Amino acid sequence: MVSALIIFATVALIGIATPGPTVLLALTNGSRLGVRASLPGMVGAVLSDFVLIAAVALGLGTLLAASEFWFSVVKWIGVAYLAYLGIRLLRSEGALQLPQDELSAGPPSARSVFLRSFLVAVTNPKGYLFFSAFLPQFVSASQPQIPQYVLLGVVFAAIDFTIMFAYAVAGAKAIRLFKAKGVLWLDRASGGALLALASSLALYRKNA
Repeated sequence: MVSALIIFATVALIGIATPGPTVLLALTNGSRLGVRASLPGMVGAVLSDFVLIAAVALGLGTLLAASEFWFSVVKWIGVAYLAYLGIRLLRSEGALQLPQDELSAGPPSARSVFLRSFLVAVTNPKGYLFFSAFLPQFVSASQPQIPQYVLLGVVFAAIDFTIMFAYAVAGAKAIRLFKAKGVLWLDRASGGALLALASSLALYRKNA
């Protein structure tokens, strides 16, 4: 089990470290709000990890793999939300300056930061399919499965939180180096990346 966990953690680390929607949000939140105010978003993304893993354990991943209709429903909700966030960032004027500055527009609430990251992750059907294909390889059919899914979920969530925290710290430090204009450019870059991810998701097929 230990060797299997090491392999699982290694693959998870590589997959999470590759910039995805929640990692980009952590980077953007870190630059705009500071690391501490970004924490609710990280908690939202981690909670979504457990939702996805629980859904896979209950068979939802298999349903999405088998049903074109439900796969499309979840997919297009995810596409729409990613596109919405991307457009908002592209249209941003950098109103939220450095974390230590006075925020003229007022920062978003912790609830808003939490929900944004949670919804981005939980409406991505690729996450369900990824866990459906990935997790069963590390679950022994001869042992109670729920404790195994819980353990894998805890390991994955811990890695996910650590990576997002690192990106948030990097975003906060980058903005301090590049000063106020860095907010605008990072918004543009993150917005473009989110739109690219939305386009990728729109073209994604479950048998791809």
